[in-house]
Order: sequence, then structure tokens, then C-alpha cells
Amino acid sequence: MTSPRDLPRTGIPDKIASRMSMAEQHAYLRAKFSRRGVLRGGGIVTAGALGGAGLVTAADNALGNGAPASGSSPVLATSAVKVDGSLVAPFGRHLAFGADPKTQMRVSWQVPFAVKRPYLRVGREPWDLGRKVEAEVRRLHTPALSKKQPEVEQFYLHAALDGLRPGTTYYYGVGHDGFDPASAERISTLGSFTTAPAGASEKFVFTAFGDQGVSYDALANDQLLLGQNPAFHLHAGDICYADESGQGKESDTYDARVWDQFLAQTESVAARVPWMVTTGNHDMEAWYSPNGYGGQSARWSLPDNGPDAGSAPGIYAFVYGNVGVIALDANDVSYEIPANKGYTDGAQTKWLARRLKALRADDAVDFVVVFFHHCAYSTSTHASDGGVRDAWGDLFEQYQVDLVVNGHNHVYERTDPVRAGERTRKLPVGGTTDPVRDGTVYVTAGGAGKKLYDFPVPDSYEGNLNERDSVLSFRWTEHRVPDPDRVEWSRVRYTGFSFIAVESDPGATGRPPQLQVTALAESGRRVDHFTVRRRGS
Repeated sequence: MTSPRDLPRTGIPDKIASRMSMAEQHAYLRAKFSRRGVLRGGGIVTAGALGGAGLVTAADNALGNGAPASGSSPVLATSAVKVDGSLVAPFGRHLAFGADPKTQMRVSWQVPFAVKRPYLRVGREPWDLGRKVEAEVRRLHTPALSKKQPEVEQFYLHAALDGLRPGTTYYYGVGHDGFDPASAERISTLGSFTTAPAGASEKFVFTAFGDQGVSYDALANDQLLLGQNPAFHLHAGDICYADESGQGKESDTYDARVWDQFLAQTESVAARVPWMVTTGNHDMEAWYSPNGYGGQSARWSLPDNGPDAGSAPGIYAFVYGNVGVIALDANDVSYEIPANKGYTDGAQTKWLARRLKALRADDAVDFVVVFFHHCAYSTSTHASDGGVRDAWGDLFEQYQVDLVVNGHNHVYERTDPVRAGERTRKLPVGGTTDPVRDGTVYVTAGGAGKKLYDFPVPDSYEGNLNERDSVLSFRWTEHRVPDPDRVEWSRVRYTGFSFIAVESDPGATGRPPQLQVTALAESGRRVDHFTVRRRGS
């Protein structure tokens, strides 16, 4: 059964929350807490307003996602703390691509107090940051949703860079009145990034994991990851665990300040490597918006090319080199944890079909990689989510998706190539598969930093093979019942902190393109590797 720690409910009696959708949880919390905090924030405020006092609407505050309602009356919002800008240091920088990684980058960061006129400087050299871009400020107010968490004010800043040159390295700094990143004393705060190449003929590496949180192991994974020099990183949901337990009791600890810790922890990598996230069950934070993603939308700027399904920041796509990447929100289709099930009313799945068709029609795209949180195929604690398989499995097969990356289970597990729910052939460690001929390989990469899970059978990985002909597991049904299932597709299992690094090689004359997928333990030890080679392309 679903562990209570994984149910996305905080500050709501357990018996009530277990029957609530995310929208119902949001309405409950707003009715309970809005009288205390509605006049103090929770909406998106302009940069000018944060310099002192500004106008926001009551609806902005109530919704927490910046969406005004007609007829709403304005109220005055001010920051309770005034601090000289020279004493306020930005932190938590994190990059993300826009819809076109060749020409667009989004830079986001945080400040601990309200500041005047925040901005970003950018240029081709660290000593020439002549271009100045005004930052958008997104302010979050979180009331004391539990006895252990105080009221929290958070200020997230975002700058959109468009019209960049492909394959070019840029230097940037973030600042505000009183803190100029271009000044001599601030030059150590500068960062850099490189846009995607113009063509699809260059090798590159990207990395991926899920379920990171804040821990020494998470930090260690980040540092090893940075050593791979990735072009971008995929985070498959359950990002920071501000909603740690989700039991719906007064002893629960939803603490918005965990996001501050997480972004500070991740900055060493995310300030230079685009950190592309999607949403997990722990990322549904009911206070901020009806679908639980108001906080996510305030903290991240991601490609805005997903379906028109409301504020759904974890659904988007981009192309880098010869690889098309699709981010999905599995909360929309999960049988196991249905708090947001069906919130897009089918729009996400229809969009996925259109996007897969377009990518397969693009001659420059050799590989399609899809990532989301809940596991389509896994034998660990949460096992497999039948909702994911029912909604998207046929589409993955129809369009020959090359690699699916999930989190949710805090382990590393890799399947043989799968078609129609069954393995088509064994894919041993070091082996090669052709998705056109064999089907899709599914990787669970949930060992990013949170407490590890286990498997029903012994681990089996490079240097420690304990292969099994079959494993007794289960999958979740639409009635939220775990249906026992004996499976043959579980090929590699590793209980340890880890991530995957994927090298895309576009190939050359007489040599087909390939993805070389490597799983690395926190120690740097290789625990799995395999090759995806499209001979049929």
C-alpha cells in the first residue's frame, strides 16, 4: 500500500486528506489559514513593489500564483524587513533552458529580503557584462501550516535571456541596488553557461536523477555529477522535500525554508548547468495553488511550451543536439497517489502524442528521452504505477522512445527493453539495444540523496551480478490496489546513492548514432552501463 509519508497532505486531518484531491486540499488550507496571512503576500509582485510598498490584489494573495480575479480590490503589501541592499547577497542561482536551448536561457535566484531593482548582467567576457536585464520578482508567503514551521517570506527572482548565439559561452552576474556583480569586490559571484550548439553533429553528455532532498549524500552526488561536465541535468521530481512526511497530522513538518537549503546546496552545479526539473508527489504543495504547483512556478522558470492545462510547470519539451527531451507530470495519471489525477483533463497526454510525432518527424533528432517521477517499471518499494503504463505506454511504443527516466523509488534499477509490458530480450550490463527492434529501456534513478529503499531480491549490478529469471513485484491499479506481478524485465538493481550520465554520439558515415548510458555510484564506481543504438533509424 502507499506509505503515508508519500501522500501530499500537510496541515489537514488524516482521515479528511486521504479523500481529498489537491484542489480540495488547497481550498481547505486557504479557508483555514488565509485570514491570518492573506494581506501579507503569496502572489507575484513587481520588482518595483518589492523596493518598498506596492499594489497587489487580494486575489493575487489568495491564489498564490499571481492570477488576479475580476473585481478584486487592491491592498497594500509591504516587506516587514528593510535591509540595505549592499548587505543582501543573492543565493541559490539555478539555470534552465527556454523552449530553444540554442538561443534561450533562464536565470533564477533568491534573496533573503526584499531588494530594489534586481537585475542580471550578462556578456561574452567576465570583464564585459554590458547587457543588463531587469528581473521579475515572485514573492511567496507561507503561513505557519504546522506548529513546527513559522511564517516564511521568500523572494525569487528570474531573468529571461533571448536572442543568444548558439554554442556560445556567456558570463553573468545577478544583483540589485547596492549589489553590483560587475564591481571588483563582487566578481567572485559571477557564473557562466553555454548555449546548445547550432547543429546536431557534436557529442555531449547529460545527467539525470530524482528524489534528491537536502543531505550530505545529495551534495556528494552533485559534486560527482559536475565532474561529468554535463550540458544539462534532468531532475525527475521530488526535488527538495519541504513536505517531508505528508501524513496529514499536526506533527507534520511542511517547512518552506527547506527550499532555501536545497537551492543553496544545488547552486554549485545549477549555476552553470541548466537544471531541468519536473514534478513528483512531494512537489505538490497544496497551500499555493489548486493544483499544488504555485510554489513550483514561483521558484523555477522552465520552457513554457507544454499543454494549456493551467499552471503545470513540469510539462515541457526541448531539443539539444540530436536528442529530444520531454518532461511529464505523472501526478496527472498516477493510480498510486491520485491527489492530482486527471487535473489536465487529458490535455497532457494529447500534447505528448503531438510532441512525440513532431520529434520523430524531425530529421535532426535521433533519440527521444522522456522523464517523469512515478515509475512505469520498477520492483522496489513503490513498484510500478499502472496509471503511467495505461496513459503513456502505447505512445512510447508507437514512437519508439529510446529511454525513460523515473525517480520515486530511491534506488537504481534498469529494465531490459520492454514492449507491451514484457521484455523482448535480455540487455546485460555492457550490452546494446536497438529501440526500433527491441523496445524501450526504463531507468529508475531515484538514488539522488534521500533515504534509500530496497528490493524484494538481492542487488545485481556490475561486479556483483545476482541475476534472477523473475522477480515477484506488483503494480498499482486504478482502484489503488497493488496487483501482484511476477516480472522478467528487472535486469540491474543497485541499492545506493547514484545518478546516470548519458553521452549522445550522433555517429558518422557508416556508424549509427548511439546513447551510452552509465550509472555511477556516489563513490564514482560504475554500477551499470549499456548502449542504445538506432540501427533502424
